[in-house]
Amino acid sequence: MLLTRGPCSKPRSCSAAQRDDSKVKKRDAPALCDLRLCKDGPIRNGHIGQRPPPINPERLKDFVEEDYLNGDVKTWEMKIVSRNEELLGDALSLVPQSSSRISLSSHNKLIRFEDISAAAFKIQSGVQKTPCMYSRLSKLYGVDIYLKKEFLQYTGSVKERGVLYLLTSLPQDQQRKGVIVASDGNFSMAVAYHASELRIPVFVIMSTSTSPARVKTCREYGAMVISYGTTAKDSQMHARRLAQENGYLYLEEEDSAVYLSGLGTMGLEMYEQVPKLDAVIFPAGGHCGLLAGSAAALKHLNPRISVIGVESESFPVLQQSLKAGHPAEDQACNNHHFYGDVSGLCFGSNSLQLTGKLVDKVVAVSEEDVLISMLRLLEYERATVDAEGAIGLAALVAGKLPELKGKRVAIAICSGNVDLHLLQRCIARALTLESRVCRFSLVISDSPADVSKLLEVLAREEARVLDIRQERTFVTSELFTVEVTCTVETRDKIHTAQLRNALLERYPTAAWTER
Repeated sequence: MLLTRGPCSKPRSCSAAQRDDSKVKKRDAPALCDLRLCKDGPIRNGHIGQRPPPINPERLKDFVEEDYLNGDVKTWEMKIVSRNEELLGDALSLVPQSSSRISLSSHNKLIRFEDISAAAFKIQSGVQKTPCMYSRLSKLYGVDIYLKKEFLQYTGSVKERGVLYLLTSLPQDQQRKGVIVASDGNFSMAVAYHASELRIPVFVIMSTSTSPARVKTCREYGAMVISYGTTAKDSQMHARRLAQENGYLYLEEEDSAVYLSGLGTMGLEMYEQVPKLDAVIFPAGGHCGLLAGSAAALKHLNPRISVIGVESESFPVLQQSLKAGHPAEDQACNNHHFYGDVSGLCFGSNSLQLTGKLVDKVVAVSEEDVLISMLRLLEYERATVDAEGAIGLAALVAGKLPELKGKRVAIAICSGNVDLHLLQRCIARALTLESRVCRFSLVISDSPADVSKLLEVLAREEARVLDIRQERTFVTSELFTVEVTCTVETRDKIHTAQLRNALLERYPTAAWTER
C-alpha cells in the first residue's frame, strides 16, 4: 500500500485549498510496475538489488519537496506554466489506451529541464550510471578527452534510457496487453530487455536478413521474436497489423518528449561526472534524439558548454534538415549494416527544433575516420564499439574540431553492438588505412635460398609476416622464377616506409599493392 502525504493533510477552508490547487500541480502516482522496479532494483550484472549512486540535489532547482516513501519519489512543482506548455505527465494521459499504436509525435513539446530530471529519478534503478573517464587518447590528439562509456549498459546502448522511461510511462492497461516493435537495431533490443524486466509482453518483428546473433540476443532478453519479410518495411507493416488485431502497442523510435527526456539523462550524468566541461560531442545523423535531449540538459546547467554533433559525410541528414528547416526525406543510406541507427532518416521536427536551437555545431566525417576511431578505441580503451559509438571520436581523428585543442571535452560512446564478422572486417580495413598492414609482390629465383634471403630482409626490418604465397603458373616471367606475394604488419607509417625502401634497394622490381 502506498502512503501519500499531500497538501490537504490538515483541515482548512475550501478557499485556501483552491488557492493552493491553482499553484501546486501534483504529478501522477507511479504505476505498479514502477514500484516493483524502484523498490529493490532489478538484477543487473550479477548484483541483486544494487542501486546506482543517488542523483545530486542541485538538479532540483525547480522542485520544492521530495518524500521518499517505500523507495518512491513524490514531487511537487512550484512553477506557474502557461496554458500551451503541458507537463509531461499530462501529455501521457492524453494517449488513448485502446489505440493499437502509440502516437507520441502528436504530443511533441519541447522538453524542459524538469522533464529530464523527472526521467532521471524514475529510471535510476533500471539503468547503469556508466563511467565518464579520462582517456589515454588525450595525449594523442592534444585534447583532455573524457569518454562516457554508455556501451556498458546491459544491452550495450544508450537507448535503454529513453526506452525504460517510455515503458514505465505507459498506462497499466496497455502494459498488461503488451507492446510490439519492428526493428533490428538498439531500440528493439532495449525494448525487449526492459519490457521483459517490467513483465510487459513484448514482440519483436525482424526481417529475414537480420543477423542470427541479433535474433538470438533479443530472444535471450525475453522477447518473442518473429522473422518476417525481406526488408524493414515488410516487418513494420506486419507489426502494425499484429498490433491492430491483438491490441498490442506498436512502438517505434520517435522524438516524443518522453523518449527524449529519457535520453537526456545522459547529459545530466556527464555534467555531474566531469567538472568544468568545455564541450561535449554526440553522434548525430537522422536519429538525433540523444543529441537533442542531452543538449537540453547541458545548456540548462551551463549555457557556455559547446554541444557538437557528428554525422557521416556520405548522408548528412541532419545538416540538410537544419538547412531546409524541416526533416529531410530523400536522403538514403546504402550502408545501414555499418552505420546502424546513425544512418536513419530524420524522424521528427521536435528533435530538429531542439538541435537547431541548442546545438552549436554539426560536423561530418568520412567512413575511413570512423574505422580508425573504432581501432583507436579498441587499442587504447579496450572498447569494442560500432560505428555509432565511434563516430564522436572520429571528429577528433579527422581534425574537424581544431578549436578544441587544450580544452576539456566529453565524448559519448553510446553503442557497442557490432557483429563479430563486421568487427573483423572493420579492424582489418582500419589497419590497412593506417599502412600498418601492407602487401607487396616480387619475382625471385625459384629456389629455397632466395626465399630465405627475402625472409631475412623482413626479419631484419622487424616486419611481421601475416601471409606469404608463391605463384609459378600464372606468371609472365621466366620459367624458373616464382612470384612471391607477402602480407606484412608494421608498427606505423614510418616503419612501413623504411621497409619499403629496404625492399626496393634489394629488389628494384618489387610492386606494392596500394589500398
